[in-house]
Amino acid sequence: MTNDKRAIFLDKDGTLIEDVPYNVDPDQMRLTVGVESLRQLHESGYLLIIISNQSGVARGYFPEAALEPVKQRSRELLAQFDIPLTDFYFCPHHPEGMVGKYAIDCHCRKPKPGLLLQAAHDYTIDLSQSWFIGDILNDVEAGRRAGCQTILLDNGNETEWIFSPDRIPHHVATDLSEAVDVIEGGRW
Repeated sequence: MTNDKRAIFLDKDGTLIEDVPYNVDPDQMRLTVGVESLRQLHESGYLLIIISNQSGVARGYFPEAALEPVKQRSRELLAQFDIPLTDFYFCPHHPEGMVGKYAIDCHCRKPKPGLLLQAAHDYTIDLSQSWFIGDILNDVEAGRRAGCQTILLDNGNETEWIFSPDRIPHHVATDLSEAVDVIEGGRW
């Protein structure tokens, strides 16, 4: 089987959904500026997949089951703009967590690329023709390590600014609309 599909991998908190730390209340979920432009990417044949660290599970803030309504609400919010969400992958782990089975150093927690690699396997995605859009350098690193093009949304959420070759984005944008312009305009 050939990997002929392309994907847009999206960080959830701060990229797709306004950042409310450790939020699992679907009623508090609000889309970020420019989300409606993602429809163009869907129409161009990209799969849209959320990739999210959810360490609140490992920290004992909420059970893993609390993320199911978050997934459903993400689908509903995007559907308002006729944007189908292909899938939602999340990492519930954190090495300093309080919940035993989740308190591990895993392969799926960004900046590691495990969730992107799993999605690529599940959907036969060509990572070299795919993009990761995120609001912190851990997102950029995960995307680069998986072999994707990357876009950093410079919206003030990155606070560490620790650079290495894997943490330098291919492009920087102010919002999702500008990120879509970069991808659709072929300025890469």
